[in-house]
Amino acid sequence: MRVYLVAGELSGDILGAGLMRAMLARYPDAEFRGIGGPRMAAEGMNSLYPLETLSVMGLVEVIKHLPRLIGVRRHLRRDALAWQPDIMVGIDAPDFNLGLERQLRDAGITTAHYVSPSVWAWRQGRVKGIARSVDAMLTFLPFEAAFYARHQVPVAFVGHPLADELPLLNDRTAAKVVLGLDAETPVLALLPGSRASEVRFLGQTFFDAAEKLCRERETLQVIVPAATPERRAQLNGMLVDRPMLAERLLLVDGRSWQAMEAADVVLLASGTAALEAMLCHRSMVVAYRMAPATYWLARRLVKTEWISLPNLIARESLVPELIQEKASADAIAAELGRLLDDSEGRAALERRFATMHAELRRDASRRACDAIDALIAGKSLPPSVRADALVEQAEPGQESRS
Repeated sequence: MRVYLVAGELSGDILGAGLMRAMLARYPDAEFRGIGGPRMAAEGMNSLYPLETLSVMGLVEVIKHLPRLIGVRRHLRRDALAWQPDIMVGIDAPDFNLGLERQLRDAGITTAHYVSPSVWAWRQGRVKGIARSVDAMLTFLPFEAAFYARHQVPVAFVGHPLADELPLLNDRTAAKVVLGLDAETPVLALLPGSRASEVRFLGQTFFDAAEKLCRERETLQVIVPAATPERRAQLNGMLVDRPMLAERLLLVDGRSWQAMEAADVVLLASGTAALEAMLCHRSMVVAYRMAPATYWLARRLVKTEWISLPNLIARESLVPELIQEKASADAIAAELGRLLDDSEGRAALERRFATMHAELRRDASRRACDAIDALIAGKSLPPSVRADALVEQAEPGQESRS
């Protein structure tokens, strides 16, 4: 069994590693090649490029890196055609992977895409190109599967691997103790992103908000998980001129889930981290800023009411979203302060998140493996992952668009 995998960032590395483990349980001699990170490498991945090769944020930023990305895709195409895998699975990074998947599918290689792009939120016409690029789309969320089923694109609803991996019960006090935090005082977790560009746009604002809260609350503890050694160095550089905050702040390598479990409130960039905080059952504020030109384009393209996955899944505003000019340090600090003062509201939201977590636990990696098995064998997707029954489900933004 030969499987070509291309992941584009840390979340894709986590998903890819889970899929590889599920496949290795069935095919112990399976071989994996393409692009992956340290978790995928630990499962036996032969990665041709560093994981961050495809981690370019924003529409405008991609243009600057386009020649390099085109060169990488051409190399991967030649490499895959020479290696002749049984299937190529693109993991997220749709702007890069869907083009590669289409080229390989046209050349006779079976392809699947793992993690749906937000085609239901903007540029819905892309679904026609997706149908030409993949033999099946593997989705995490039921509303995504409903969209593809409605457009006659083969789709497998597999549930979310993170929902399987994170426990339904967690212990905030135990997490604090393990991290060396005071178990009796409140904790704020900051996650400004895993990409250099995200930290550049958000890091200073997040630290400004945390500094403001620390002045107002003498016992508040702050923890910041650094996604990579490069992000740790970047964050440390931002703390040089903030001695008071640096004294109250614990910077740790990785351990983002543990940091969120230890937290009373989480401040994070929109993206997978918001889902992770939901699966850790923690109250949060989602804040996001991007290059002005990118934001100008996004405002004209995005047709959904929310940007964070907890709100999209629930179809209501469970968590505050502060975007672009609204993501000021004062506004962020005010929202965080409100949450820190509302223990009953936090407890109610934690219970709601626990229920949502349970609904997403589907043994996703195994179900994705079931779908891949069927595709390789040239069979229809198995009933356990088909999305036929979800066609009547409404899509996010269908009732209310902004």
